[in-house]
Amino acid sequence: MNIVGSTVVFTVDDLADSRHFFTVYLGFREVLGNPELSWLSRDDAAVDILLNQRDLEQPHERIALTVVAFAVTDLVGEYARLQAAGAPITRHLWCSPWGERQLRLTDPNGIVVELTEWIVPGGHPDLS
Repeated sequence: MNIVGSTVVFTVDDLADSRHFFTVYLGFREVLGNPELSWLSRDDAAVDILLNQRDLEQPHERIALTVVAFAVTDLVGEYARLQAAGAPITRHLWCSPWGERQLRLTDPNGIVVELTEWIVPGGHPDLS
């Protein structure tokens, strides 16, 4: 088997809000869209995202916390850009002792997006 692509599928209550979040703040573009779904992609190594509109007539299933993580470069610069754009940052930039810089955003339907950049372990550069 040779996997040639990957897609993460999310079922959301408000398709337009999630589409806006991923296109405006994270640079995805809509490849296919209709009132029931939105297929989003990027030109880099990011996984594709398929957003499905939840059938609002059906009972709401209990869903576990959904997190999609992207390894990025220049996270300090991205953090400044996201702040200036008014992105919904739910965990501000922080560094771990094991060599990881992270921040989290949460889309209007509760999808958590974690942006991570690997740094020198123990190195805590200026985050201002």
